[in-house]
Amino acid sequence: MFTGLIEKVGTVRRVSRGRGLVLEFGFEPWRELLAKGESVAVNGVCLTVADCDATRFTADVLGETETRSTLAGLLPGAKVNLERAMRAGDRFGGHVVQGHVDGVGALKSRTPRGRDFRLMFACPRTIAAASVEKGSIAVNGVSLTISGLGADWLAVDVIPTTARETNLGALKIGDRVNLESDVLGRYAVRRAETEASSDGDAADAGGGLTMEKLAENGFL
Repeated sequence: MFTGLIEKVGTVRRVSRGRGLVLEFGFEPWRELLAKGESVAVNGVCLTVADCDATRFTADVLGETETRSTLAGLLPGAKVNLERAMRAGDRFGGHVVQGHVDGVGALKSRTPRGRDFRLMFACPRTIAAASVEKGSIAVNGVSLTISGLGADWLAVDVIPTTARETNLGALKIGDRVNLESDVLGRYAVRRAETEASSDGDAADAGGGLTMEKLAENGFL
């Protein structure tokens, strides 16, 4: 699990496409060195460290991950947000981020707002439906608050520190980003869909309460 508080901005050093996608990332050393097998969120995608030393690590990327995220489009030299998995007892500063990306968004606009600026992203309708204004969203792994929301877009406001210490500050119009909706929102949508399906089954079986049945029985 992650919290969406980026620890480092790393650089893609190598992209290998043999039997599958393998990425190598370079970074300034952590005080506590990486270990093989641990999890690191790369632009919000949870990857397992396959090999590493003090300033680099490699990771294998699943075909499913390539489909759902922007990792397949990374090129050498690209900047990526890095966060190590949270340990039990660590301070919880952002929100629950699983590193399981829901889909990809694209930057539509960048609007200055004093020292800050607002980023508006086009996004899949499923992500918008699982989101609420003032709720949380992970954009390239960065925990942010949703400040605007539509059927197929969402907006976030970014402070100078976030722009400077993550790769969000360098985004250009059209750039694609990984989006992970708040896990609580996903469960809420799933529950609503399940309840709606159950109500539909009950109605089909004759046990559902409908406006028509109320009228037939003199209640309307």
